[in-house]
Amino acid sequence: MPAEDATGIHCRLDELLEARGMTLTELSKRVGVSLVNLSVLKNDRAKAIRFSTLTAICHALDCQVGELLVAER
Repeated sequence: MPAEDATGIHCRLDELLEARGMTLTELSKRVGVSLVNLSVLKNDRAKAIRFSTLTAICHALDCQVGELLVAER
């Protein structure tokens, strides 16, 4: 079973990074979150995310939460 099926939430971090020409390493430095933790989020393996982390990622990527996290049906 794919990880995204477990929660029904898909993280679009890959697409947003690509659209902005940014690497995961650069995002990690900008938001102060480890590369490992961002990778877990990017690969839909995260079970939770702090609002402060979510806010920092959205600010760094200039996006809204709904552009980053999508409920799968």
